Amino acid sequence: MEPSPNEIDALVALYSAGRYPEMEKRTRELLVRYPASGVTWKILGVALHGQGLNAYPALSKAAEYLPDDVESHYNLGVALEAMGRPEEAVASYLTALRIDPRHAPTRNNLTGLLPELEPLPGAIALYHRIAQQLPDEAVLHNLLGLALQNRGQLEAALASYRQALKLKPDYLGARSNLGNAQLSLGLAADAIDSYGAALEIDPGHAGVLSNLGKALAYLGRHRDALECYGRSLTIEPNAAPAWLNLGESQRNLQQYDEAQASCRRALEIKPDYAEAHNNLGSVLLDMGEIDQALASLRRAIELKPDYKEAYGNMLFALNYHADKSAEEIFAAYREYDERLCRSQRSSWLPHDNSRNLERRLKVGYVSPDFRHHSARHFLEPLLANHDRDRVEVFAYAELAQEDDVSRRYRTCVEHWTNTQGLSDEQLARRIRADGIDILVDLAGHTYKSRLQVFAFKPAPVSITWLGYGCTSGLSAIDYLLTDEASAPPGSEHLFAERPWRLATPQYAYRPAPDMGEPGPLPAQESGHVSFGTLTRAVRINHRTIAVWSEILKQVKGARLVINSGNYRDPAIQDRLSQRFVAHGIERERLAIGYQSPPWDVLRGIDIGLDCFPHNSGTTLFESLYLGVPFISLAGRPSVGRLASSILEGLGHPEWIARSEAEYVVKAVALARDVDKLAGYRAGLRNEMQASPLMDEAGLARRVEAAYRQMFEIWAQR
Repeated sequence: MEPSPNEIDALVALYSAGRYPEMEKRTRELLVRYPASGVTWKILGVALHGQGLNAYPALSKAAEYLPDDVESHYNLGVALEAMGRPEEAVASYLTALRIDPRHAPTRNNLTGLLPELEPLPGAIALYHRIAQQLPDEAVLHNLLGLALQNRGQLEAALASYRQALKLKPDYLGARSNLGNAQLSLGLAADAIDSYGAALEIDPGHAGVLSNLGKALAYLGRHRDALECYGRSLTIEPNAAPAWLNLGESQRNLQQYDEAQASCRRALEIKPDYAEAHNNLGSVLLDMGEIDQALASLRRAIELKPDYKEAYGNMLFALNYHADKSAEEIFAAYREYDERLCRSQRSSWLPHDNSRNLERRLKVGYVSPDFRHHSARHFLEPLLANHDRDRVEVFAYAELAQEDDVSRRYRTCVEHWTNTQGLSDEQLARRIRADGIDILVDLAGHTYKSRLQVFAFKPAPVSITWLGYGCTSGLSAIDYLLTDEASAPPGSEHLFAERPWRLATPQYAYRPAPDMGEPGPLPAQESGHVSFGTLTRAVRINHRTIAVWSEILKQVKGARLVINSGNYRDPAIQDRLSQRFVAHGIERERLAIGYQSPPWDVLRGIDIGLDCFPHNSGTTLFESLYLGVPFISLAGRPSVGRLASSILEGLGHPEWIARSEAEYVVKAVALARDVDKLAGYRAGLRNEMQASPLMDEAGLARRVEAAYRQMFEIWAQR
């Protein structure tokens, strides 16, 4: 039974007058007589809701007794939403829409609730359910795209954004979000088009202008990016992300003081901005300010403990620290593994790779440097000389753009996968699906590396080699491919991986084709010796400056050439020169700058001076190839012994010093024998070509033998 129309009208009159307590009292009296009256339960719920009381039990009863009443389900959804139960509210609203698809209050509430759903674990499923009844709601498809994008499902996100734009072509948010997803997938050119379309809708949208700058920067168009950031900041001068992005492009243009100022401005606006602390650390590192850089990077990690990029930057910076022991540095690598990598062990699965030791092994190389990058001088010789009867080669390339070098790499491998846009877990699944036997990291903690993929253990045997020259810190990686000169016996405790020592050297070098001939010895024409180094600012520290200054004091009239991209900035040049002046070296004896390619700079140098405790890399091979001998100090394994590997491989271990004092003695002795220097100038290239340093096929056979032995160890477990 139900109350009479007069009784209902009386309650409605109380509702219209806002007399909710009296309305509640009379409704409860009616429920004593009509306990199964859905209408009465609905009115009670309205009365309770009007007083700010819990209306859920009453409205739940109303929906139970009135299953086909749209208002009952709508009211229940309102109550559930007020209680912070959005998923249940969605269910009630959807029931209401099934009863009356055109019920405007329900549609309005449901679309208003949509943004609250995105953070929920089940958001994607909820959006799909809602889409069945609201397929024409552009906002729904845009929010579904955000949910998909935030969970790494970028291709699906693109489809959702495009559906939103199909329904509403002038939807600014969807245009911008489409660009963001495209940029995350490495589709920077497409992202630029999307941001351009968004700016046609709103030319003054600061956020879109800033994101357009990011897309341009992604393609290396940093000067164009600066213009976008400037326009964005004119509109919103306190937008911390735009200052952050501006600083990143300034850094890439070697405008270090400006980049530092931009990062600090971002931090003035938002002091707890972890990304700005990280970027400031990177700028300071480029400037050679290692302690300040480390402080910024540690602050980024404090604010965001799972910040992989900041952790990698910190570990990278520690390798260059002049005063920390190898043990101190390795402790930070162990901490990184404990915090960010070991948790993946719970997801490890057994590997079902065939244990047949005679079959061809599948070898996968993972790197962001399958492009015009110094790694090509060492990686291409290996890949081009692999025995295809023994190994099947896969490349996993993290590339925003491919270039002519990328195209050469493609001819050296049988399988090529661009990993841009794949999450670590997705890439790990792809590697496992490919059946890789030996997985090789080529980048360590350098920019855009995919090192975290290795934490998932996607292949039976994993190795790190080449691009980092040091331990990865990951206990999930089995081996560090190295040699005895770089990782001498007794240094095993400094590596997370087991050092697998090839016969020295661990590299084969392929020179650039345009280097030209060494030419005559500069000292014979100038009358003075020119020392030189082609190295980044981060490698030059108070110890190297003191040692190099002492060499200049002992070799009268000698000058020192320092050349690299960091010294494009005159302010950085001046700061470095002042550090030498403090040691009594006149500014006129220093030639600090940047020239690319540096072949003529090297032709103007008589003796190379290697850095320590982190040695130089590719430039040492280039020096030897252009007839320039160099002195190196054997320091911390293994980045402090890269040059030792090169010199032992060449057959000139006498140029390796064991102390700073011996470094000075060896450099001064070389400088005093101009005839011997002339002999080196004339003969080093031939020596190098005849040595293991340029034996490409020999390196490939040594590496393949190591791979086979590593796989055999796994197969026999």
